[in-house]
Amino acid sequence: WSYLTDGDPVYTLVQVAVNDLIMLVAFAPIVMILCGVANVVVPSNVLITSVVVFIVIPLAAGYLTRSLLLKARGKEWFEEVFLPKFQPITIAALLLTLVLIFAFQAQNLTQRWFAVLLLAVPIIIQVYFNSSLTYLVMRWLKVPHNIAAPGALIGASNFFELAVAVAITLFGPSSGAALATVVGVLVEVPVMLSVCNVCNRTRDWFGNTAQS
Repeated sequence: WSYLTDGDPVYTLVQVAVNDLIMLVAFAPIVMILCGVANVVVPSNVLITSVVVFIVIPLAAGYLTRSLLLKARGKEWFEEVFLPKFQPITIAALLLTLVLIFAFQAQNLTQRWFAVLLLAVPIIIQVYFNSSLTYLVMRWLKVPHNIAAPGALIGASNFFELAVAVAITLFGPSSGAALATVVGVLVEVPVMLSVCNVCNRTRDWFGNTAQS
């Protein structure tokens, strides 16, 4: 999202890193609170295991891989050779994951359209409200556009990848919980693209600070 709005890559990296660190400590308690409100029993050890498997291990693996490659081959090789070659693998893995998820939920998506609609509406409202609020506050604070735009987008986005993984692990790929997270993925992408479009069209709101 930051790339689509010419966002500051350093700021984006910091914000995403902070979000990930918050998820390390906040994901399990938040899910337990929400499940308690909905009278859904989820063992705390299962949530902690999910955080370890889907956040801690990938984060540690990425850090170790980067550290070892930088030490062995240098920064220039890592950024100019390794990353360009590795990027198609990550995209292919993401697309394969989405295809498998939608394949498991195809029947629910086509037959339970009203449930899909009920799930989509609050997600759409949440994304537009959060992004608009953040974007307007940053404009009021005279924050440069290349920080305001990615800030609004990242602040409004959701960790649906983690939600999908946990829902499938706990309830199965054909469950209602998995359907809810799949609808989130299905809805968020076009909605976030529309937010990107708005941010790009309103770049002149920020005047001389647009690319400070």
